[in-house]
Amino acid sequence: MHCITVRFEIRPGREQAFRAAVVANARQSLHSEPGCRVFDVGVDATGHAFFLYELYDDEAAFAAHLQTTHFKAFDSEVAPWVLSKAVHAWSRLE
Repeated sequence: MHCITVRFEIRPGREQAFRAAVVANARQSLHSEPGCRVFDVGVDATGHAFFLYELYDDEAAFAAHLQTTHFKAFDSEVAPWVLSKAVHAWSRLE
């Protein structure tokens, strides 16, 4: 498994739009990408910070995710709303 975590901080006033866009992206990823096994979205108590937890079969499946039409549309749509974004890749210890 290849794990990706992403933390977003969103501009005030754009939280609801971001929430809708990120949930739609997660659902589309799970529905249309065979290598995407988990795509969970969380939000903190302030409503300004979002956390994504994604599991893919391998690095190639994640690379394929980044090339999908739905991811590119999501990334472009939300870019102006994002104050910060931290992406981390994790490997499973055996």
